Amino acid sequence: MIAILAFYLFATLTIASAVAVIFARNPVHSVLWLIVAFFNPAGLMLMLGAEYIAMLLVIVYVGAVAVLFLFVVMMLDIDFAALRSGFTRNLPFGLIVAGVLLLEIILAIGAWKAGPALSGAAPVETGQSNIVALGQVLYSRFLYPFEIAGLILLVAMIGAIVPTHRRRGDLRTPRADAQIRRRPDEAI
Repeated sequence: MIAILAFYLFATLTIASAVAVIFARNPVHSVLWLIVAFFNPAGLMLMLGAEYIAMLLVIVYVGAVAVLFLFVVMMLDIDFAALRSGFTRNLPFGLIVAGVLLLEIILAIGAWKAGPALSGAAPVETGQSNIVALGQVLYSRFLYPFEIAGLILLVAMIGAIVPTHRRRGDLRTPRADAQIRRRPDEAI
């Protein structure tokens, strides 16, 4: 009974916060509602026993993506009145996109209801948790792709950091050796 109530609570809060993201007038409030919308599916994933996916949702989406959105929205000076003026001009295209997405959702629900009947076999039940199974597969079968992904991320990180370390002529960089050799009686 508690699990059903918790499911409906998380699901209702997810849908309500998603609607609040869309209809919030202030873009900062919209991003804050987006953070709430990311936390609730993490709760649903915890209820399903997918702890790894839940932590990925919190760490990646809330910790990185939503905070980045929040900083961007707060730092940019966007004229939202000009953005809202083009709403009626883009409404037909938006309705077409919404219809296509609705059709895809209906098809996905139909395929989900078919479930294991499409594949011909039910999933194999194992006695280990999701994280243990994921770790065993990741570090045995997919070890090389995992290492290559780590190497690509390292190269991307270095590529993002290196351009920030250029020399500028208008800055005075402190000389550590001169500061260390300084005597107290030379100070002001």
